[in-house]
Amino acid sequence: MTDMGAFRETVTAWAAGGPGDRARELAARLSVRTAVLLEGPSDLAAVDALAASRGRDLEAEGVCVLAMNGAMSAGRFARVLGPPGLGLRLTGLCDEAERGYYARALEHDDARHSDARHSGPDGTGARRQEFFVCSADLEDELIRALGVSRVEELVQEEGDLRALRTFTRQPAQQDRTSQQRLRRFLGTKKGRKIHYGRVLVEALSPGQVPAPLDGLLTTL
Repeated sequence: MTDMGAFRETVTAWAAGGPGDRARELAARLSVRTAVLLEGPSDLAAVDALAASRGRDLEAEGVCVLAMNGAMSAGRFARVLGPPGLGLRLTGLCDEAERGYYARALEHDDARHSDARHSGPDGTGARRQEFFVCSADLEDELIRALGVSRVEELVQEEGDLRALRTFTRQPAQQDRTSQQRLRRFLGTKKGRKIHYGRVLVEALSPGQVPAPLDGLLTTL
């Protein structure tokens, strides 16, 4: 495990009610300056893949990218990572349906500051704590960016085309669009969303990167 991996573990334990001394120690030693709050590991895989494609070493830059395993945890993580915890800059990426959890978490964090404020990319007032919202979720953004045909090609290259065909023939999928079926397919097997979070991002050309994902990386 990397030092940043150990930091993520200690922060997760702290957010769950454990002690924060070890997290403070690691934050100082690693010169952590920014924490990126993500809903789950598939988002983490996508962010890591895009950073790598752009030649970025986020850990070396003092950026901790952290999967919270659910947007409902945003408030707890904001409390330990922002003030009165570690005092880091906070940002993140979330689904449209989970916008409220992030907005409340970061608004509460902002309320502890009294310096100048500006409008964040989500349209809410923010000091420096800003987050980026996918129109449905990140998988939907990536499928729209690449196009259904290209994603199906990638599914075939990854050896999952037969499973996709079986899935799309199910009666419950007949009223959905091809894009909706692909999005649902990615979540039908444990680990599949994580795998394709990386695969789809690596297939993007520079001009295809979805705006929320591009905006997040650009601000780090």
